[in-house]
Amino acid sequence: MKIITNYETIKNDLFDVMHLYYPNQEQSEEKPYLKHIMTRDKNIVKNSYVIEDETETFDFSESRTINQKSGDSLDEKRQLKRFAKLSLYKMLSIHFNKNMPWGSLTGVRPTKIGYDLINQGVEPYMLKQALMENFLLAPDKARLVENVIQNQKCIIRNDKLVDLYINIPICPTRCSYCSFISSEYSAVENLIDDYLNALIKEIEATKKIIKDNAYVLRTIYIGGGTPTVLSAEKLDLLLDTINYPVSEFTVECGRPDTITKEKLDVLKKHNVTRISINPQSFSDATLKRIGRKHTVKDIINAYKIALPYEFIINMDVIAGLPKESLASFKKSIDTLMLLAPDNITVHTLAIKRGAILKDEHQTTDNPIVDKMIKYAQEILHDNGYKPYYLYRQKNQLYGQENVGYFKENICLFNVDTMEECLSVIACGAGGISKRIFNIENRIEREANVKDIKQYIDRIDEMIDKKVKLFS
Repeated sequence: MKIITNYETIKNDLFDVMHLYYPNQEQSEEKPYLKHIMTRDKNIVKNSYVIEDETETFDFSESRTINQKSGDSLDEKRQLKRFAKLSLYKMLSIHFNKNMPWGSLTGVRPTKIGYDLINQGVEPYMLKQALMENFLLAPDKARLVENVIQNQKCIIRNDKLVDLYINIPICPTRCSYCSFISSEYSAVENLIDDYLNALIKEIEATKKIIKDNAYVLRTIYIGGGTPTVLSAEKLDLLLDTINYPVSEFTVECGRPDTITKEKLDVLKKHNVTRISINPQSFSDATLKRIGRKHTVKDIINAYKIALPYEFIINMDVIAGLPKESLASFKKSIDTLMLLAPDNITVHTLAIKRGAILKDEHQTTDNPIVDKMIKYAQEILHDNGYKPYYLYRQKNQLYGQENVGYFKENICLFNVDTMEECLSVIACGAGGISKRIFNIENRIEREANVKDIKQYIDRIDEMIDKKVKLFS
C-alpha cells in the first residue's frame, strides 16, 4: 500500500493500522492508497484521511483537543500518534463494519499503554474503561490488560539488577510457522563445538562485566532455538560456566524429542528451576503438517520423565495452526488441563517473512481463531490459571495475542522482558542485550550477529560492544 502523510514520523504506525484491514498488502504496493493530513490550531488537532483501494474511494476526518503539558514534547508526540491511529482505525472499522479486538493498538506491549494510563492518574479499577474509551479495545481485551497488570506483583525497577539470556539458535528441524533465526542441527553440526567455545568466552566476559559494575543477577534464561538439542555432555559444559544463585533459572527444552533423563539430570545438577516442554498441538496430523518430528505420545512421555524433577514446567500451544479445527484445538487445551503444568502459554499464529508458511504462500485464514482464543481463556480461568504476561506480534491471525498463564509461579524473566523493567545481558548468536535506564526512562540495545559462523568469527567484537553498553 502507498501512504502519503505530512507527519512522516508516524508513517509506519499508519501502515500497521491499515494492515489490520488489508493484511496481504505491503508498503511497496500502489493500492490501497492512503493520504493523511494532520492540521493543528493551538491544542486542536484534526486528522483527515482519504483511502483509495481497488474498488472505491472513501474519506474521514476528526478533530480532538490534546492535553498540553509544559515542556513535555515526548508526551505531545505520543498523543498525536495515538490520535492519528485512533482516527484511522475509526474510519476503517466504520467502512468495513468490522471491529478489531485490540482496537487501534498495534504495538507489541499492550500493558505498556495500561501502565502509562495508570501513571497519568487513571485508577486501576478504571483501567478497563479507559482502554475501551481511548483505544476502542473490546471489553475482553481491556479486561485482559487489567488482569495481567494486577498479577504482575513481581516487577522491580533497579538499574543494578539484571537478567542473563543465553541463546542456542539451533533446532532439530524447522517448524513451518517459525521466523526465528534458528538453524537445523544437521546444517550446523560441524560448528557446534566452535559455537559453544565462543559462547563460553562471551559468558566469561559477561561475568566480568557483572562483577566490575556491581550488577546482581535476578534470573538466567537459556532459550533458542532448542537448547536441549545439545547433548547432555555439551549442556553440562555450558552450564558449568554459570554458577550464580538466582531467583529463577529457566532452560527451554521445547521439543519433546530432545528431552532425555540424562539431560534433565544435568539441568537439575546445575540448579535449573524452570523448563518448557512445548507441544504446540496435541494432534499428530497437525504436528506432521507443521514440520515437527515427534508425536503426541512423545510429548506425554517427555512430560512424565520431567515430573519427578519438580521443575516448574511451562507448555505452549498455538491457536490457528494450518488446517487445525476448533475441535482439535479444544482437545489440546483439554489435554493441558489433564496434565496441569505450572505455566501455560497460548500463542496465536503469526506468519512472518522467513517462515515456510509465508514462503509457500499457504493460507493463514482461519475464521475460528477467535473462538479458539476465547475457549482457551475460559477453560484456563475455570481451572485456576491467571494471565501474567502478554505480548502481540505483527501478522497474528485476526489481530489476536500471546498470553502466559500461571497458577502459583510467575516466570520472572518473561515479565522483566515484556515490561522492560530490568536490563538483559544477552549472549549467543542473535541475542539482543538491552540496558534499561529507569530514572531516565530510556533503553539502549546492542544485538549480536545472527549467523552462527559470523558469531564465531566476530566474538571479540560482540564482547567489546557488550562491555561498552554495560560499563
